Amino acid sequence: MDASTTRSSQRLDGRFVSLNLNVRGMGPSATLAIKERCRALRAQGRRIYDFGLGQSPFPVPTPVVEALRRAAHEKDYLPVKGLPALREAVAEFHRRKEGVPAQAEHVLISPGSKELMFLLQLVYYGEIILRTPCWVSYLPQAQIIGRRVTLIPTTFEGGWKITPENLMWVLVGANDDGRPRLLVLNYPMNPTGHSYTVDELRDLAEVARRYNLIVLSDEIYGQLHFRSEHVSIARFCPERTIISSGLSKWCGAGGWRLGTFTFPPDLSWLLDAMSAVASETYTSVSAPIQHAAVEAFRCGVEIERYLWQVRRILSALGASCVRTLQEGGARVVPPVGAFYLFPDFSPLADRLARRGVLTGADLAGRLLDETGAAVLPGSDFGRPAEDMTARLSYVDFDGSQALAAGETIPLDQELPPDFLSQHCPNVLEGVQRIASWVAG
Repeated sequence: MDASTTRSSQRLDGRFVSLNLNVRGMGPSATLAIKERCRALRAQGRRIYDFGLGQSPFPVPTPVVEALRRAAHEKDYLPVKGLPALREAVAEFHRRKEGVPAQAEHVLISPGSKELMFLLQLVYYGEIILRTPCWVSYLPQAQIIGRRVTLIPTTFEGGWKITPENLMWVLVGANDDGRPRLLVLNYPMNPTGHSYTVDELRDLAEVARRYNLIVLSDEIYGQLHFRSEHVSIARFCPERTIISSGLSKWCGAGGWRLGTFTFPPDLSWLLDAMSAVASETYTSVSAPIQHAAVEAFRCGVEIERYLWQVRRILSALGASCVRTLQEGGARVVPPVGAFYLFPDFSPLADRLARRGVLTGADLAGRLLDETGAAVLPGSDFGRPAEDMTARLSYVDFDGSQALAAGETIPLDQELPPDFLSQHCPNVLEGVQRIASWVAG
């Protein structure tokens, strides 16, 4: 990817306008585009199974909603880096949950972690290292800014994970010329739902140290690890790791738009540079949202119980979807967190080819047209066009209803056999339609 910014001038209404060619021809984010398509098709009366946008189906926890109500009168601009009480709550959250030495003065608050990732790439002058498949916006953000990107392909057999060996292969292949580099890790992973073990994180941290990599650890789904066993790589490489989090996934508050970056002291220069740009762009995050977020990051007993219920439901639903897809002939890495599956339909490639399905985009298009199931092709996540992979976000159910029903079942018991069919029927039906169609 060319690191330079190329511009094209065109005449418009008697004036010359300049267009960044890195942006020219770009469409909207794939996840947001599929959500709009689902809305339009449902408005036409179509039966749609919306597995596109990765939005938590669960309500914002009641204590956090109440905190927002109490803060509704807050109207002043807050500090660019964030409300001091919130920065302290975020730091304490990471100290308690991940056992890392986070400090309030090294926390930055923004309108969504997506914005922070963009600002980081904007102010950081180095190369970006990503695994594929990866979240849909990492690559487009780098393209907009003009950053050089190195992709590390991963495999189904390897759980779609970066290994120390293939990371080192990329670094050695670049002759270790000392150029600054930023490694982006995301786990539990979007789009696969898988994660890294403690030993894997320790080994990756060792490579990061050896080659002076900065690590952006995108842990937005950390609290949705089904066994509550999420571990931050910052535990093993604290001086080089930036932890990314927010309210959108584990707190069900995507539309609130609040993200956090927690830096080590050695990278305070990056925090200062990002906050300087923030002061000239978004200024600060909504004051009521920041005040309410303090309650969220304090994670009291009621929120911990909420998280336990959410994990239990997502774990059971993910396991059921995996079984159905495997019965249809797909290969699927079972999720250990988040709410995503990344089925690989390559064992059915010959059968699909005879039906005119030659790419992942063909597959996603036909599934939507012929079954009503909206999924995204693997190519939207950095995979080759011919990859027969897709991302499925299994969140098309009423999370409030499921959560309320789960509250009636003791936490030490498994969900009853009919729980999913009663409270997540659209997901089960849609996944069954996918499995039946690909097997046909």
